[in-house]
Amino acid sequence: MYHLLFAMGTSGSGSSSGSSSMLGFLPLILIVVVMYFLMIRPQAKKQKDHRAMLEKLEKGDRVLTSGGIVGTIAGIKENEGLLIVKIAENVKIELSKNSVAQLLKKKSE
Repeated sequence: MYHLLFAMGTSGSGSSSGSSSMLGFLPLILIVVVMYFLMIRPQAKKQKDHRAMLEKLEKGDRVLTSGGIVGTIAGIKENEGLLIVKIAENVKIELSKNSVAQLLKKKSE
């Protein structure tokens, strides 16, 4: 009986088996395309926007760090990639520029 099923499965023309194998990859290709548009592309855009925000930081801006600290930028050390952030009266801390999660308020022009 197995020989009969095997013979029936291989008795088609070569072109139909080639097209059916391509149709087998279609769901996989569709999943990859959907993942790209729903997950990868938005994340890349978000990272690009975050980098642009970090480049525009300047003294006097109010920021929120990824650790939840809110403060005002008192100085920038560009060559080291550090920010000096004032978080209270006479209290300043140095943070990595990458630790800034959000720009809360630009300094007054």
